[in-house]
Amino acid sequence: MTLSGGERPNHSSGGRGQTLFKYQRSIAESRSARCAASARRAWRPVGSGAALIVAIAFAACTALPSATSLDRPVSHALAEPESTPLGQALAPLEAAHPQQSGYRLLTDGTEALQMRVALARAATKTLDLQYYVAAEDSTGKLLLAAAFHAADHGARVRVLVDDLNLKDSERVMAALDMHPTIEVRVFNPFGGAQASFFTRTTNIFTEIGRFTRRMHNKAMIADNEVAIVGGRNVGDEYFSASPTVQFRDLDALVAGPIVRDVSASFDAFWNSPESYPLSALKKHSYAEQDLNTIREALRAYWRKNADAYGAKPADPTPLAQRIAQVQLPLVWAPAEFDFDSPGKVAAPKDAYVSPPMQRLVELLHGARHEVLIVSPYFVPHDAGVHALGELTHRGVRVAVLTNSMAATDNIAVQAGYSPYRKPLLENGAELYEYRPQPGDRDEEHEGYRSRASLHVKAYVIDRSTLVIGSMNFDPRSAHLNTELVLVIHSARLADQVAALFDRAIAPSTSYRVRLATPVETAQLRAIGAPVSGLVWTGEEPGNGGPYLANWSLDPGAGVVRNMLTGLFLLLPVDSQL
Repeated sequence: MTLSGGERPNHSSGGRGQTLFKYQRSIAESRSARCAASARRAWRPVGSGAALIVAIAFAACTALPSATSLDRPVSHALAEPESTPLGQALAPLEAAHPQQSGYRLLTDGTEALQMRVALARAATKTLDLQYYVAAEDSTGKLLLAAAFHAADHGARVRVLVDDLNLKDSERVMAALDMHPTIEVRVFNPFGGAQASFFTRTTNIFTEIGRFTRRMHNKAMIADNEVAIVGGRNVGDEYFSASPTVQFRDLDALVAGPIVRDVSASFDAFWNSPESYPLSALKKHSYAEQDLNTIREALRAYWRKNADAYGAKPADPTPLAQRIAQVQLPLVWAPAEFDFDSPGKVAAPKDAYVSPPMQRLVELLHGARHEVLIVSPYFVPHDAGVHALGELTHRGVRVAVLTNSMAATDNIAVQAGYSPYRKPLLENGAELYEYRPQPGDRDEEHEGYRSRASLHVKAYVIDRSTLVIGSMNFDPRSAHLNTELVLVIHSARLADQVAALFDRAIAPSTSYRVRLATPVETAQLRAIGAPVSGLVWTGEEPGNGGPYLANWSLDPGAGVVRNMLTGLFLLLPVDSQL
């Protein structure tokens, strides 16, 4: 089997360890002067705390060499994907839809999990996974088992994860990395060559600029022919399987020529100087003889848990066959794919303009009738308020759906968003906030009731163009994180997401936020109640049936969330949101 970029060589018994030892020794020599200087700058005569500050400065200097100097072969996407079963199945469909690719929205968490498993099983040559979060919880292990299965059947598997959440996934990842055709890399590792909690924590204070820049991309690609991109990471909460929280999310299955662009994005990050072999980070390690033990453990886990978590594809027919027989409905349409350069993290520049955000801004400027925005982390800042206000002032409907304070999983972002609610409403935008709701699968998880939180990142322009991907409407997506988006020019797909939007803003699902009237404000002041200037309206159950209720403060948030929001409003973290 010949792959573009070459196969990954088997792990040797001594070469990698010797190479790492050599570079670890050179690190100490080459950076000792800079570390000493950092320690001197950190020293301040503040009594007993000075020694701690110096220790932090020295600990933060434990770093890695350039990734390109390690045992890290350059590799690329499959050069001739049309020869694979997926490529052969798609060939007649592509011929019937020139200059277009096929799409299928994945709105349900269980279906999104099943489609990822089906995609892994369909990969005969290559399987690439790129995720901001790749947890080793129940569904995470099931997906990793599917990737292991693909490797055992001859596919080259590349797994790229961001370092920020690596602590949740390093054990099984390290075991997979022992497979001769699986390689795991970590983007922008932050803990240096040591995995200690102290080192990673102190680096937050000494290198905050680097720590806050993350790879937020989410993609899974089989044979350079079919991919899944969107908002979902790998973890139970994204696949309707968590006992505590369920993210309402959205992905797109993508087939055809546009997948080449998704693969080019993956390759750019995979071969970036910021992508390190997992083995170079001195995380968990396994002996090569443990490979069979890990394989059998993953197989046993699959046999025991695949049915319980809905991981088995509902249709056992191989994906390539389903595509060839047109059993998997796809919407064919022209599209664009935009992604940030890895340099946005590795070598940030003030002049850098994010291609995904820039394209979204261009599409918003061109809107003629309606803009629907779904962003769980929505921090428009003054520039965003002004841009959306320009649309409403020329007659374009602007409707925004984001999380309520009670539903959000990020109170800091909620604090960043809350000051812009009134300006948005004053400029004519519609504002809806998703309510926390019971999850759908509590019967299978020991009676727990999980609560839903919005995680979809999607934008619908004039019900003719759909933008879907990893990008939120916030400064973090614009300036700090790397993102990717699909811009699909399809009224059919845009209508599908618009219909989801319309259902999501129903009063039983979301609060409608509006400006308080002078009478309502006067009534609150008369009884000494807090005045926010806003009113939330939502449906509540009653003895005579559901009724509409109003709130003058964030409903259902509770004292703790309100206090934390107030605290974050006082902190200078706005640029990090």
